[in-house]
Amino acid sequence: MLKILFPKRFSLVKTFAATFLVFAFTIRLTLYIWSFSEIDFSFLNFIEIFGIGFLFDLGCLSYVLTFYSIYLLLLPAKFYGSKLDKIITNTTYALMLFFMIFSFLAELTFWEEYQKRFNFIAVDYLLYTYEVVQNINQSYPLPFIVGILIIVTFLAIKVAKNKNAFSNTFNNTNSFSTKIIPTLFWVLILVGFHLNVKNSQAEKFSNQYENEITKSGIYSFFAAYNSNELNFNDFYETQPTDVAYKAIRNLVTAPNDSLIGSSKSIARNIYNPKKELTPNVIFIGLESLSADFMERFGNEKNLVPTIDSIAKKSIFFTNLQATGTRTIRGMEAIALSIPPTPGRSIVKRKNCNNLFTIGEVFKQKGYTRTFFYGGDGHFDNMNNFFGNNGFNLVDRKKKHRFNEGFPTKRTQITDDEVTFENAWGVCDGDLYAKVLKEADKQYKLQKPFFNFIMTSSNHKPYTYPEGIVDVPSGESRDGALKYTDKAFQQFFNEAKNKPWFKNTVFVVVSDHCAYSAGRSEINVKSYHIPAFIYNLQNKTPEEINKLSSQIDVFPTLFGYLNWTYKSNFFGKDINKMKPKDERALIANHRKLGLLKGDKLLILDSHKNYTFYKWNSSTNKLKVQKTDSLFLNETISYYQTAFDLFKNNGLKLKK
Repeated sequence: MLKILFPKRFSLVKTFAATFLVFAFTIRLTLYIWSFSEIDFSFLNFIEIFGIGFLFDLGCLSYVLTFYSIYLLLLPAKFYGSKLDKIITNTTYALMLFFMIFSFLAELTFWEEYQKRFNFIAVDYLLYTYEVVQNINQSYPLPFIVGILIIVTFLAIKVAKNKNAFSNTFNNTNSFSTKIIPTLFWVLILVGFHLNVKNSQAEKFSNQYENEITKSGIYSFFAAYNSNELNFNDFYETQPTDVAYKAIRNLVTAPNDSLIGSSKSIARNIYNPKKELTPNVIFIGLESLSADFMERFGNEKNLVPTIDSIAKKSIFFTNLQATGTRTIRGMEAIALSIPPTPGRSIVKRKNCNNLFTIGEVFKQKGYTRTFFYGGDGHFDNMNNFFGNNGFNLVDRKKKHRFNEGFPTKRTQITDDEVTFENAWGVCDGDLYAKVLKEADKQYKLQKPFFNFIMTSSNHKPYTYPEGIVDVPSGESRDGALKYTDKAFQQFFNEAKNKPWFKNTVFVVVSDHCAYSAGRSEINVKSYHIPAFIYNLQNKTPEEINKLSSQIDVFPTLFGYLNWTYKSNFFGKDINKMKPKDERALIANHRKLGLLKGDKLLILDSHKNYTFYKWNSSTNKLKVQKTDSLFLNETISYYQTAFDLFKNNGLKLKK
């Protein structure tokens, strides 16, 4: 049988297939051993993981070998071993081996960071190769890794030569008819796999580590690329549009609010009876700062003492949840006050301009608006989003990138303002120094200002200026957290001496947690983030333990400032929430969840849903019989959010 599938002309097909499958098995076994403590081991599951995984690897392999097999089929025998044949074959074989080995090794670093096979994050990173390559270079010994890749590729080619694969491929008399069967073999696998197999079919287990290990990383990458935007109505459980809107209009409306506009809208007037306050507002987005890094939530390592201290002097929301697991999800939730739509964040989508953001409310109250980022805001489409939604921009433009035009002003962080810089941009200390400098200028305009700051130092490669904290730069996340806190402390020490400080409110919220992986399809504990409002005049520090979401942060601030305004937000003033209103919207790329108390309902992209009871002590989910009212509430949040964005319901009215 092997001689029929692999005649001499197909010798390199055989060696490449064997090499690929051996590497794929080795990576899967490595991930399995690496994650063994998180896996619900059983011999049957082990067989299934590696059996299904082999089929996915074979399908992935067919995408490469089908095209080479067609080449071998169509090239006439008289050209076997010709100069052209050797150039095409040798070059292609070496390049494919190199990239195959690179992708397998890259999976190990990706797993270390995310405990996932390649997914939408890897797809997004492909668009920003400069930052990603620099991050890899600063996190790992890149020259050494490239050297290893070259050596392994060379050894794989040497093995093929020792098996006479090259000489057999070039020196044979296989006829056209001999080559038809092996070519059809790969064509049929490709067609059957491409038309009938979806990446999600590897997700057969209740344990998410097992699901991820079963997948093929390369195939997962392309599957994620194809699902970067998911049409909610095509992939998720829905209800009639008018029913969904009727439900959501009731859910988002607080006492004294008045709905306006059409029945397919959440637009409403928010009324607060007291005198309006217009202090300056500075929002600080803390990169990857999980709640459990704080002393308040049980951490005993004293990693962020300044953040701990200021939170105690603030309105501290102790049960607030992130909507997602990436920075742009946090930005989306904060800026648009909207549940996460499936696929990529709105921040990265087309048609994300002229939307009703928190900036529009500040504009109506007479504020200037500025977005600060220590790196190049081209990354993750941040400048395009904020610049086309009314924010001035302050960032560190990379020299190799073209000048982009925005309807607002863009200010550079200049070389002389930089003391330390890594792949993601300047350190938090340099970013805060720029904020202070710009805030001084804004203060002189005699208009209130709103500054939206996104930090980045608490991100791999965890590098920062030496000598500031007691952990060497680049060593660990603990060191990055300590530096993040130290820069935070220095910022507030300097801000307190500014003439604008007394009349400035600081809103501090993490964008997402540091770790999102878990055994269940959504790891509930990995969405809990710190959030607090500091320096509110005439407000006694307090803790608010209501279950709430990132989307509620600014509606709550506007409540504290007694603002009456038009809203198109899904978020609500947390202080106006009754116990039945408490909820959090938590999601990843494809799974969309609603958490209320100890109940969690998750919608997935196959029009399925699962209702769970969540044990907060063990962080385990137990399947329950679905509550239909809970299901309808979950659908109404996500269906209407998707509908409003897709049909321009979030656009500003001209």
